Amino acid sequence: MQTEPELSGDPGAFDEWARPSLPAMNRLARRLAPQTDPDDIVQESLARAWRKCDQFDPRRGTATAWLLAITADQARAARRSRARRLKVVDDTSPVPDAASTDHAADIDLERAIEQLAERQQLAVHLHYFVGLTVDETAGAMACSVGTVKSTLFDARRRLRTLLGDTDA
Repeated sequence: MQTEPELSGDPGAFDEWARPSLPAMNRLARRLAPQTDPDDIVQESLARAWRKCDQFDPRRGTATAWLLAITADQARAARRSRARRLKVVDDTSPVPDAASTDHAADIDLERAIEQLAERQQLAVHLHYFVGLTVDETAGAMACSVGTVKSTLFDARRRLRTLLGDTDA
């Protein structure tokens, strides 16, 4: 088993340790908070990880899983912050009836994913868009492999419904 470098107080060691996770952190930030700058989210995530590096326990998962969990938290915080800043422009416009909507034309995958429960969204983003294995996704979500499998199954079933896929 590879031993983890001593990270506390050594920026060079921390940089070397975190660098392999940066592409996955950036992809996750883009997926979870598309209206914000992913570099800002990754930067905040790295700053938080640096402050809490003594809490990392390699027996509980990989560095990437730990850093992605922090990135997911930072992305959620960025989304909440942005939502508080947004003002309703026109709340009188009619909302289309879901039954009368042409699903193939009006509902795309991104909008469908946004309608999933937050935990399902995170599992979908980590597994399908960031490319983590089920085991790595479980580590990033701090749950069991079985929970990830169940969450992904439920998410796929819900997405089929939202996208109007009646063949499944």
